Parts: sequence; C-alpha cells; structure tokens
Amino acid sequence: MSQAFDVVVIGAGPGGYVAAIRAAQLGFSTACVDDWSNAAGGPAPGGTCTNVGCIPSKALLQSSEHFEHAGHSFAEHGIKVEGISLDLERMVLRKDKVVKQNNDGILFLFKKNKVTFLHGRASFASASAGQYTIDVAGPGGQTLTARHVIIATGSTARALPLAAFDETRVLSNDGALRIAGVPKRLGVIGAGVIGLEMGSVWRRLGAEVTMLEALPTFLAAVDEQIAKEAFKLLTRQGLKISLGVVIKKVDVGDEVTVHYTDSSGADQSASFDRLIVSIGRMPNTEGLKAETVGLAIDERGFITVDGECRTNLANVFAIGDVVRGPMLAHKAEEEGVAVAERIAGQHPHVDFNTVPWVIYTSPEIAWVGQSEQALKASGRPYRAGSFPFMANGRARALGDTAGFVKILADAATDEILGVHMIGPMVSELISEGVVAMEFRASSEDLARICHAHPSLSEATKEAALGVDGRTLNF
Repeated sequence: MSQAFDVVVIGAGPGGYVAAIRAAQLGFSTACVDDWSNAAGGPAPGGTCTNVGCIPSKALLQSSEHFEHAGHSFAEHGIKVEGISLDLERMVLRKDKVVKQNNDGILFLFKKNKVTFLHGRASFASASAGQYTIDVAGPGGQTLTARHVIIATGSTARALPLAAFDETRVLSNDGALRIAGVPKRLGVIGAGVIGLEMGSVWRRLGAEVTMLEALPTFLAAVDEQIAKEAFKLLTRQGLKISLGVVIKKVDVGDEVTVHYTDSSGADQSASFDRLIVSIGRMPNTEGLKAETVGLAIDERGFITVDGECRTNLANVFAIGDVVRGPMLAHKAEEEGVAVAERIAGQHPHVDFNTVPWVIYTSPEIAWVGQSEQALKASGRPYRAGSFPFMANGRARALGDTAGFVKILADAATDEILGVHMIGPMVSELISEGVVAMEFRASSEDLARICHAHPSLSEATKEAALGVDGRTLNF
C-alpha cells in the first residue's frame, strides 16, 4: 500500500518529531517514520535523546544527586538520615518510567497534530517528477510518496577502534545507563559532556571513577576560566581525570585493562570492572540508501547541507546530528522548526552563536557565545565581569555556593558577546544570556533589569554590573 504526503520526516528524535509537528501545524499532510523500539518491540519515538541520552541520563543524574545529598549534605540542614542504602533497580525503573512518559508524550503530540506516525526503518526507493518514494521496513511494510523530505536520523556513539562496544564490559552511553550494579572500578575514556555526566552518576553511587582524556586541556571548548574551576571542583569530588592520554591497547575479559601513555609519555595501565567509551558521535545514515537518489554525504559521513539545511536534492532537507553544527537536541529542534517554515515559504533563521551548551554535572556548567580565549585569539577588544555564587544570598540558603557567572562584552559597544556559568541550576540561568544575545543586548541592559531577590539570577545581574566595574554585592 502506498500513501502520499506533502512532507515525510525520517527520524523522530528531537529534530524530527518537532519538524513533523510544525509542518502539520502549517497545514501540510505529514508523516514521521522512526525505527526505535522499546523492550516490548513497540515504538519508542524521541531518538537517542529520549531513549538513551538526554532524558534518561538526567533522570539518573537527579536520582544520584539525591542519594549523595542524603548521605553527605542533609546533616548541614539539620536533617538526620541513618542507614541510607541504594536500591539501584528501583532507580533504573524510575529512569525507564521517565523515558516511557516522554515516548508516550510524543505519540500523543503526533495524534493531536494529525501527524501520521509509522514505526519502521525508512529508506529512499526512487525520485521522479518532483516526488520521492520512501520504503518503510517494519510491521506490514509500506511505501510513502512525498514532495518534501526531512532527514533527521541523528547520530550513534563512536566506538574505540581497539575495543568494540559489547554493552557488558565496554559500554556506550546506552550501556552506561543500564549497568545492573554499581561497579567498584569504572573507567571512562573521554572527559567530554557525556563522559563527565555518566562518570558523575556512578561516582555518586559509589564507584571509583577514572577518566582518560586524549586532549591536553580539560573541556577545551569551554571558557578557560570556567574549565579550570570545573576541573578543580570535579576532582575534589573524587573524579580522577588524566589529560593528554594516548590509548595503546584494551584487553577485555573478566575485567577491562586499558594500556596507555600519560601526558609525560610514560606507559601506564589501569583495570576496571566496566569501561565507558565516550569519544564522540557519528552521523547516522545507515540504511537510508542515500545512493539510490544521489544524496550527497561528505567524507566524515555528514549529509551535505547549506545554511538553510537544504541538501543537494530539491526539496530534501537534513537537520540535527546528521548535519554540520553542534550535536545538541535543541539545535536539532530549532532546525526542524526552521525547515518546516521554509517549506511553507517563511524565512526563519538559526544562529549557532546563540545556541546554549550545558553540562549537567554538579556544579552545572553552561555557556552561550564566545569564550574569552576565542575573543583574545580574534583580537576583538572586550571587557569582562564576573560574580561568585558564594556572595549570592539564594546560593548560600541552598548550601550550594560553588562557581560563578561571567559576562563578556564588546569594549566599544558593550554588546554581550558571551555568557559563561558554573554553579547551581545554571542550565536554567543561561537562557537569560541567550535572550540577551538574541536581542543584541548590552551588559548595561542586563545590569539595569530588576532581578528578584533572593534568586540565583542576581548573580547574572551582578556579573553584568561587573563589566563596568560596579558590582554591588562583592
């Protein structure tokens, strides 16, 4: 059976399902095809983010933080907890429940917006007369035709060439979320966003965590001052982080032994009960049959697109992790909305410079715009202002005063060029910086806005005041 649509979206991750909903809102007959399956074999829309990424990792991060607070922080608040114990099975079941709620929520949104959802793997079959034919391999196999196609197939974890994922001893982000018991010794190769978050979860739950990072600097993409503070705080918590490491060999048996050279070039080895490999992600075009219709893919495996996410094929777009730009769920969502609106003849834009980044460790790390080292390298004159959470009344009341907010502004115009934060709930606070930069606000604009007292957001106001050297509370 063949069904005709105005728009077919391949992939129901954050970019795909949002693109499908927006296309339907704009009046297009829309189908979305996705092959993620739950444990029972049913559909599990939401992609990597919902199923094995953003959502389950944040659920475990929250649970593990509660566990750590109960064991170490409650006493300071006058709360006595005796005989604390971990029910890991229940913690994981809660994580799975949160994932299912998100899966079901997406299916509900499809129904509400009259998006036809098909559970199966989509691939190009042919292209002719301005129409694309797409085969859906799955229950009852179907064929779709569409004038417009949006590819949102996401990415997959990059494996270490020396040790393939077996999801038992050598784990991707998927396996890292499903460890049945807290390992005594956990190794993590890669001290980036995913590695730090997963390492934090299992350290809080009792694992001895060793992180091996190839780069000579910690969090090289992060503002240097923020990265140094993060390294200090995370190592103080118990994460063992080695930089400038070169992996030479990995032996997998009853335990995993990693042989490597350290930053001085000396040979080292370490054995672990489990090893998480977090060395980046690869665009996922497997099974798409791009060659059937001549879809261009670059040497790194990304689908080639222009600044508006248009591929080399007429009326075929690609968004999210499968194209250039940051591999972030919210970036994919913005591209998905923009593409649907372009199909409708509108003129939206997505500015990568105002896409926020967050690392959900404790303290959280968040930033938007340019770092201080990037501004120095470009030679652009700037002024900086910062404010520590230890001088913020709300942070003191929370008992969480680590970190600071930093704002960078153009020396001549005062336009905000970057906002960088490390501290409590900065994943929420960073949005003020994003809004300010989208409207090309100055640091004086932020400094003049009345912020509620006591609130963590006052640290942002004070950092903006600091750009002009007139911080009030520090």
